Amino acid sequence: MRIGFSEFLKDIRQIAQQKRIRWQVIICGSRQNAFGDFKNALKANPDAFNVLLVDAEAPVHTTPCQHLKLRDDWDLLKIDDEHCHLMVQTMEAWLIADIETLKKFYGQGFKENAISKNPEVEKIDKKQLEPCLKAATRNTKKGEYHKIQHASKLLALLEVDKVRQAAPHCDCLFTTLIQKCQKDG
Repeated sequence: MRIGFSEFLKDIRQIAQQKRIRWQVIICGSRQNAFGDFKNALKANPDAFNVLLVDAEAPVHTTPCQHLKLRDDWDLLKIDDEHCHLMVQTMEAWLIADIETLKKFYGQGFKENAISKNPEVEKIDKKQLEPCLKAATRNTKKGEYHKIQHASKLLALLEVDKVRQAAPHCDCLFTTLIQKCQKDG
């Protein structure tokens, strides 16, 4: 996943490199591990701009920090929202935001009509995201969508602008990181 996210965020990484800002994507495993590692990074590297990025796992009606407090009882009281970002409702929403990339990646046998037609991908229920991807890809040569086998490769191929247009929380992540790089550079 680190390679996929690094590629998906490559435009921001390039801005950071041009400004001589150290940039590192760290994949932490489970949501709980990510939260724990984020808290540790804040203590170990207080001058760094540490960002927590996790699946929301549910509809989001508040700020990311408030959402994670309500849903997971995570203590984010001293965390600015610019440090906390969500993939709503799961990362798979970002994947279906770029249907053309899915069609190219999976090729023959891909069933586009199995993917939700809702252009507001963040409003698609979590319970529908992965099953619709599996249904759309079941009869392809690459086989049924599998997060471990396919998600990183797909993230690396996505057209960022399409995802940002369809997923406001993704756009917020990019906007925040770009502004932070430009401000600190």
